[in-house]
Amino acid sequence: MPAAVQNRRTRIVRTLVVACTGAAVLGLPLIGATAASAAPSSTTAASTTLAGYPNNLDGWIRESLAIMSEKHIPGTYNGIYRNVMRESSGNPRAINLWDSNAKAGIPSKGLLQVIDPTFKTYHVAGTSFDPYDPVANITAACNYAAARYGSIDNVHGAY
Repeated sequence: MPAAVQNRRTRIVRTLVVACTGAAVLGLPLIGATAASAAPSSTTAASTTLAGYPNNLDGWIRESLAIMSEKHIPGTYNGIYRNVMRESSGNPRAINLWDSNAKAGIPSKGLLQVIDPTFKTYHVAGTSFDPYDPVANITAACNYAAARYGSIDNVHGAY
């Protein structure tokens, strides 16, 4: 099965799981339940993004890659992950307050440490305008890296 079909199939299944779980919870009063109580649970379901990806670094990268694929922006999971770990250690709220950009009043922000002018110039339609938003930050940074270096995969140091 082609990767694009598999990815689409996976997204559809996740959407159905989320939708059906919500429908089941909403349907409880309709099937005779007169009271509901939630027992304390030792496990918590992982939160997801609006697009259905896990709300964590893995999910943010995969959601960004899906958007990048639609917009024909090159890059791979490994290239993004490597650069994220070097730039922010995976912290979407990271900010650099000490380098030359910060001294000029435009600190690098987010997972891939993008300055505001670069974020605005390379912002990808359909993503948030918040440079701290993980998916918006990744896609804008990858769009910039594609324009400057051919791909985020070609970036092996500060950029």
